[in-house]
Amino acid sequence: MTETPNPHIVDTDSLTGEMHPIRRVVVALGSNLGERLSSLQGAVDALADTPDFFVTGVSPVYETEPVDSPEDAGPYLNAVVLADTTLPAARLMERALAIEDAYERERSDIRNAPRTLDVDLIVVGDRRSNEDFLRLPHPRAHERAFVLQPWHDLEPDAVFPERGPISDLLDGVDGSGVKRREDLSLDFQ
Repeated sequence: MTETPNPHIVDTDSLTGEMHPIRRVVVALGSNLGERLSSLQGAVDALADTPDFFVTGVSPVYETEPVDSPEDAGPYLNAVVLADTTLPAARLMERALAIEDAYERERSDIRNAPRTLDVDLIVVGDRRSNEDFLRLPHPRAHERAFVLQPWHDLEPDAVFPERGPISDLLDGVDGSGVKRREDLSLDFQ
């Protein structure tokens, strides 16, 4: 059984003595091509298998209408994963991209094109980044019910950095296309 670290302490590398703060991470998952639930479960498993990344919660699964996608895009399955980690944000982003690639995510010039798997870093502790490779906190997540609702299910008192309580943000977005799938669930160990 994996022990969840205390987010208020600092992890120290036993070989170098380098100190690594433990950060709370919010990761959003989505899939609207292929075996959607299998892809989400694979992403949860891959995240849980990541060294120094401790999954602490997985939200219920939601089926959602595509947002700003091509007209022929099918509905998504979405979920949110909470974790604690000592990994740097850039390494987390590399891991997210590697997981997407493992599920044959195809990138195109079409904005929000259908995909087998989407793994988005929403928040990585108090980290801020405005690089092309990594934007933190995620620049549009505070406007997306398919991120806010599953996150709210896990942490109703969570606060989106610089935006406020996610419960308030959720009240301000259209959640009509976001339906909880009671018949589907994701497992984590």
